[in-house]
Amino acid sequence: MSYVTTSDGTNIYFKDWGTGRPVVLSHGWPLNADSWEAQQLFLAQNGYRVIAHDRRGHGRSDQTWTGNEMDTYAADLASVIDHLDLQEVTLIGFSTGGGEISRYIGNYGTARVAQAVLVSSVPPLMLKTEDNPGGLPIEVFDGIRESSLKDRGQLYQDFAAGPFFGANHGIEISQAAKDSFWLQGMSGGHHNTYESIAAFSATDFRGDLAKFDVPTLVIHGDDDQVVPFEVGGKASAALIKGAELKVYAGAPHGITDTHKVQLGEDLLAFLNTYGA
Repeated sequence: MSYVTTSDGTNIYFKDWGTGRPVVLSHGWPLNADSWEAQQLFLAQNGYRVIAHDRRGHGRSDQTWTGNEMDTYAADLASVIDHLDLQEVTLIGFSTGGGEISRYIGNYGTARVAQAVLVSSVPPLMLKTEDNPGGLPIEVFDGIRESSLKDRGQLYQDFAAGPFFGANHGIEISQAAKDSFWLQGMSGGHHNTYESIAAFSATDFRGDLAKFDVPTLVIHGDDDQVVPFEVGGKASAALIKGAELKVYAGAPHGITDTHKVQLGEDLLAFLNTYGA
């Protein structure tokens, strides 16, 4: 297995498939790189080198006590990109991963970046604040924290059986996909996934989005019950200069599974626009 060791000694696991211009996939909470496997395989089969890593504390990466916040997540992503010496890379982030790639651009710029894609992503800011009145109230995230402490295995099962894939709104999803969500979640550290709730909900990415200066695609379902469209994709596309917004009608949060064919084709079409 492939790892990069960060400056604080943390081992970050990554999968590196295919050849061609590089694509880096950043996953959502509480998942790992395996959540991207359909898109990673499809894009690698279509002429791209596709790298997907496990965020620290998730999957096969080290379960550190500290660093479970966006600045460190972005630094870890930078370590992967620098270790592989990636140039002209397309960064694609799903949910929490969208925050990770946004903070990477905010902190490190776009010298190595050709394109960016936000999929069902948490930016610009999920939490309701005085200057973000459309966000979700803190009680939503406190409830997730409480459920995580009480029985996080049940939390992940309930999340997969309900809002994540939209099963509670009639979206058909296999039991195997729900089981994979649970398994990926439980492979992460309890402390890491708990602290990551604050990272994805309370981090303000508005300043990061202002620094996007590469072609950017925003994809979001308009029935996303986890990161509502108005809070996430619509707001991000409005803040990123020149961003293209694709809205998946009736789609839930977990479109990497529920809309895997459409998502793969849309990502490939966007990738192929570079240099055309």
